[in-house]
Amino acid sequence: MQKPILKALLKGFFDMLPLCLAVIPWGILCGSLAIQNGFSAFETQAMSLLVFAGSAQLVAIELMAGNTPLLTILFTTLIISSRHFLYGLAIRHKVIDQPFGWRLPVSFVLTDELFAFSHHPKAYQTKLRLIYALSAGFSFYIAWNIWTLLGIVAGSLLPDLTNLGLDFAIAATFIALVVPGVKNLATLATVVTAGVVATLLKSHGFQLWLVTAALIAMSVGYAISRWQAKEEHSA
Repeated sequence: MQKPILKALLKGFFDMLPLCLAVIPWGILCGSLAIQNGFSAFETQAMSLLVFAGSAQLVAIELMAGNTPLLTILFTTLIISSRHFLYGLAIRHKVIDQPFGWRLPVSFVLTDELFAFSHHPKAYQTKLRLIYALSAGFSFYIAWNIWTLLGIVAGSLLPDLTNLGLDFAIAATFIALVVPGVKNLATLATVVTAGVVATLLKSHGFQLWLVTAALIAMSVGYAISRWQAKEEHSA
């Protein structure tokens, strides 16, 4: 293997390693939660292998365990996962000229974590940068499935792990990813609105709390950004 390629592979792996370790509690929670809600080990592992979306998996598991109507499950997971569509749009101009054989695997591993690595102006635009991205993305994919497997084993052998507070890893991971991106009033308003509305709606038992909070927060952020643009144009 050529030295530059090996260097790109190793750099991608080690750059993603802290995030791979940070989601250990999250992956274990996902695996154990599914087992303890009646999913088989095969179904649980297959979900991580094929879906590969932690937040969508956890929400889907809880909704399915609660006998939520299929339409609600599909709509909720669609809204949760729709951010990946936005990620794709955000990096489209960087990968559009690359062969489909490169773009397809990049799209599969384009998680929140890999997107956080995608802001460099030259990201995905050379072979070495594509190798770096795939190394980072697939190392996270492998780690997520390993942690899910640990959760399956733990969920089968140990008492209810959901009481250990492992779900805090979800909040901690997203806080670490979101906070650096809060650089203007519109983004700050979006984040604060999402948190407040989600907390209020969930505390009142509203079934579509997550979807509703996301839509309201996005609307607030969009309105403020349009207002700011208007003010700057008239100044």
